[in-house]
Amino acid sequence: MLDAKIKGELLLAQKNEITEHLIYKRLSASMKDKHNSSVLLKISDDELKHYNIWKKHTATEVAPDMFRFWKYYLISRAFGITFGIKLMENGEKGAQVNYGLIAKHVSDAKSIKADEERHEKLLIDMLDEEKLKYVGSVVLGLNDALVELTGALAGFTLSLKDSKLIAMVGLITGIAAAMSMAASEYLSKKSDAPGEKDAFKASVYTGIAYIFTVMLLIIPFLLVSNSLLALAWTMTHVILIILAFTFYTSVAKDLPFGRRFAEMALISLGVATISFGIGFLVKTVMGVDV
Repeated sequence: MLDAKIKGELLLAQKNEITEHLIYKRLSASMKDKHNSSVLLKISDDELKHYNIWKKHTATEVAPDMFRFWKYYLISRAFGITFGIKLMENGEKGAQVNYGLIAKHVSDAKSIKADEERHEKLLIDMLDEEKLKYVGSVVLGLNDALVELTGALAGFTLSLKDSKLIAMVGLITGIAAAMSMAASEYLSKKSDAPGEKDAFKASVYTGIAYIFTVMLLIIPFLLVSNSLLALAWTMTHVILIILAFTFYTSVAKDLPFGRRFAEMALISLGVATISFGIGFLVKTVMGVDV
């Protein structure tokens, strides 16, 4: 006879398994790629198997957590199945199961935990997803836009003063740089001898990432007349972009978060600080007052 605490942990495990079974099954049905669909369906079947093992011990049917179902299903559809699934598998505090406690009373716990850690990771790593295939091209576009345009806007802020003028010059600079970067990525990928289609897609991802970043950095100068305040707002956007993208790549590609975030933030803010100083120096030396 299970005590209340152990049974509570088993019921939590059941809820997790049936919820994730439905998530994987729904994602599998939504996939056009047959390989990805079969991988997700296999994981879904495993989750249902685990649910039924726990049910033998609790003799209780458990309903899925529909909020969690829709949350991770929609995240997976919006940001990619690999990101959504790994985010879910990393777990939430409220959904964590104490396998160590359960294993003292239920022998199946050890095998299920091992299955969760080993087998599912193996299956998830088998997924072939375009969003991750071209993540390097997205990183290239984001990094270059953050470093180059942040530096340019900081320099323009002291040398030009007028927010609308800074926005105009920054936009022209950003669009030209985005096209240049996309073309460079195309030629780079082409020289590495992938297909013409792969090189084109890589360049498109780079260009879109660059343009998206440009727009976010320019917006404050269009909305705020005080150029220094607009620059401070832009710096906030820089940190948020780095934070969001570093979190995405750290989850989707199992990379360390803290070091990557600090590195990108220091480079972008460092270049902006140096450019700000250069803008002040140029303005002083040349005696330009726009």
